[in-house]
Amino acid sequence: MPEGKGFDGARTRDRDPGLQPERTRLAWRRTTLACAVAASLAGRQTLHSGIDPVSLVILALVVLAWLAFLALAHHRIRAMHAPRPPALSPWAAAAAVACTVALAALGAATLR
Repeated sequence: MPEGKGFDGARTRDRDPGLQPERTRLAWRRTTLACAVAASLAGRQTLHSGIDPVSLVILALVVLAWLAFLALAHHRIRAMHAPRPPALSPWAAAAAVACTVALAALGAATLR
């Protein structure tokens, strides 16, 4: 196999990623913004319904889940700047899902 060629004969070294990495970066940013909105609505609901110890714990967990997702998204956005970005690792995908599910569950818990 000649150097710089893939199995299909296409050049792999001069790969033009097009706009796909940019779209992926924008998708991570939109998702982070949606998580921020969910966290702020949970905080608003907590303040509106009265502050008690349970509400404060739920709100702290919401903020923690949002910060974890923010860190994960920032790491992924920075990785997308490489000419050939690495695939999302299974632990990072599981962490993103866990943060999303946690935000949904904790958001529902604030409505109690």
